[in-house]
Amino acid sequence: MWRDSRPDSWCRSVRDGIGAWYGIDLSSRCPMARLNLESVINAMIVHLIDGTYELFRHFYGLRRFNKGDDKPLGAVNGVLVTVLQMIEEGATHLGVATDHVIESFRNELWPGYKTGDGIDPALWSQFHPLEEALAAMGIALWAQVETEADDALASAAYLASGDATVQKVCIWTPDKDLAQCVRDDRVVQMDRKSKAIRNAAAVREKFGVDPQYIPDFLALVGDAADGYPGLEGIGKSGAARLINRYGAIESFPETVLNSEQRTLALRFKVLATLKVDLPLFAQVDELRWRGPTDRFAAIAGKVDTRLLERCQKAAARLTA
Repeated sequence: MWRDSRPDSWCRSVRDGIGAWYGIDLSSRCPMARLNLESVINAMIVHLIDGTYELFRHFYGLRRFNKGDDKPLGAVNGVLVTVLQMIEEGATHLGVATDHVIESFRNELWPGYKTGDGIDPALWSQFHPLEEALAAMGIALWAQVETEADDALASAAYLASGDATVQKVCIWTPDKDLAQCVRDDRVVQMDRKSKAIRNAAAVREKFGVDPQYIPDFLALVGDAADGYPGLEGIGKSGAARLINRYGAIESFPETVLNSEQRTLALRFKVLATLKVDLPLFAQVDELRWRGPTDRFAAIAGKVDTRLLERCQKAAARLTA
């Protein structure tokens, strides 16, 4: 059975990671450790998931395993299983952001910005079915048209972290853009690719700058995945040194960036800066999973009939 695209072992590591966040040894049998664990379980942890990344991850993982024999909704099934396993592992508040279309307002700002050109038709055909399936499963869904899934994740993190009842916000994506949303140990990035839990200290260790300077860092070094090159002659180490010395690009002296370089860098910074003002929800409780909708039975029948039974069992435990 193909296991790499499923997060069961990863979820176990997440449980251990949650213990580490709170300084709790979850393997300990002492009563105080169990008491602390109970308080962690009862805390509200908001999980924000990059649905587009997950769809890509499962599509190409399954393609490698199936040697190119793509199943029509195989990647959709993989994403649903990932989200369902998170719920089965104890996640209560979740939201998934997707790119309903790949293009966004950023394409008007830079001609080379990423587009949907080149996306495999077999993958593209699963974008909208995934959104329909997630909504029917009862998951809070933010399908982006003029903005990107990353903007929705950033806005959701900003909204959730503003609620005092939220203990922690976990952003599930390896995308380096989202590192700008990390705040101390409260808003963290969950990187399935490297199996890392990235807090502010880890962001600084990885990039050499604090999270709030990630847009400046990317503006200088570029982001090949998003389609902008950065400034010629400035590498990662050089960018980190400049930012740590001068701060944001706006504060760089003319001896560092000439007028043309500054203009270009500031344009790239706009591309790298994620929106945090999207009105995705009014109350964090809107992200609470309450079980699948009536529509999910028909969708599960097309994807994997076992999903419905698992969803129903997970929903039953909510009222047990």
